Amino acid sequence: MIVLTLSVSLPGLKPPACKDINSQDCKKASTLQLGIFFAALYTLAVGTGGTKPNISTIGADQFDEFEPKEKAHKLSFFNWWMFSIFFGALFANTVLVYIQDNMGWTLGYGLPTLGLSISIAIFFAGTPFYRHKKPTGSPFTRMAKVIVAAIRKWNVPLPTNPKELYELDLEDYAQKWKYMIDSTQNLRFFNKAAVKTSSTNPWMLCSVTQVEETKQMLAMIPILVATFVPSTMLAQINTLFVKQGTTLDRAIGSSFKIPPASLIGFVTLSMLICVVLYDRYFVKIMRRWTKNPRGITLLQRMGIGLVIHIIIMVIASFTERYRLSVAKDHSIVEKGQQVPLTIFVLLPQFVLMGTADAFLEVAKIEFFYDQAPENMKSLGTSYSMTTLGVGNFFSTFLLSTVSNITKRHGHKGWILNNLNVSHLDYYYAFFAILNVLNFVFFLVVAKFYVYKAEVSDSMEVLTEELKVMRSRASAQEATVPG
Repeated sequence: MIVLTLSVSLPGLKPPACKDINSQDCKKASTLQLGIFFAALYTLAVGTGGTKPNISTIGADQFDEFEPKEKAHKLSFFNWWMFSIFFGALFANTVLVYIQDNMGWTLGYGLPTLGLSISIAIFFAGTPFYRHKKPTGSPFTRMAKVIVAAIRKWNVPLPTNPKELYELDLEDYAQKWKYMIDSTQNLRFFNKAAVKTSSTNPWMLCSVTQVEETKQMLAMIPILVATFVPSTMLAQINTLFVKQGTTLDRAIGSSFKIPPASLIGFVTLSMLICVVLYDRYFVKIMRRWTKNPRGITLLQRMGIGLVIHIIIMVIASFTERYRLSVAKDHSIVEKGQQVPLTIFVLLPQFVLMGTADAFLEVAKIEFFYDQAPENMKSLGTSYSMTTLGVGNFFSTFLLSTVSNITKRHGHKGWILNNLNVSHLDYYYAFFAILNVLNFVFFLVVAKFYVYKAEVSDSMEVLTEELKVMRSRASAQEATVPG
């Protein structure tokens, strides 16, 4: 952020000011200036990749699964986590956008740089007081060992009794306060990694718990794939939705014009309101009917978000068709002039996108955290972050592909620089169909998904089993003749 701020502040790191951006006389940024600017952006991306999955994980880890009050509070944690994230986004999409447009990029980037510095100081100040889990090694290595061991023993038959599979002693888990997982029948092929053979090489023999951890991570991949399409829809907010706004009347009163990017603030505001309503009212109402502590399951919450995404794209398609009809009625199609229609006609699709986020995005990060094994929570949370990155790449791919295909055979194409001659209504309708197909796929994979057992419940079972084993051992010692 410091380099990014300097790249828009120091004269040597930015091109000269240019009043008319459409003028051919404007001097372009040099290779060095572009290199420094993009180096800062990619450094920021790398840093975000380190912080995003881990900050939410360490936050959730502060709640004790074995203390009923804390366990109940943990159910609301991700609601308020996302609330805080979007509260910051609301500031960025309103105040910062205004500062950048009217006061310059130096202050626009300088303020978040200062805020980030303060955040780092607060984080380090609080570090001694956090609950820290001991590192358990790379989850990728643990998973790779299971996959390699299963493949190498592909022709070894599985025993009929799961108890014959290799597992560490209960005492080993109890002493290290780790969690033992019983063998399950889903993805049975990987159980071969725990079949006992003459080799004890860790790349040939894995414990049942290690196998089940790997299976839990692999079982979430179909759900992960189902979130790629809605993440692609999120990418439209900052691209096509905002570009639509530039073609509309942005005036509020006689002197103020709303920046098109500020409409994103309505997504954030809608999400903030919906999260509060969801956590304070919806959960309590649904809990009475379903007896589920969360009100509804995480997959059901994600499903509601997916349905809202379908509705958003249908509304966006009809709104764009209306915008094009107004442009045609005023004979400004080819000229690409501003359409005499208020920018707030786009409000429903922005507001509903925030509502969808309150269901889908919160449930997504909570689902991947909650369903990941205890030793792989950060990897589970990174699944949620991965969908956003994939969604942006997929959005770019679809945009260029659809644009190229629709220009064939002499057609103008659906997506052009002049939106008044484009057909974003067709493109949004295509997205609506894509969302429907994705929702059907989600229903199929959700139907076959099996939730993992609660950790606190598993530990209670483990504790009871240890008590039974110790009591049996004591009884045997008492019966042995002295």
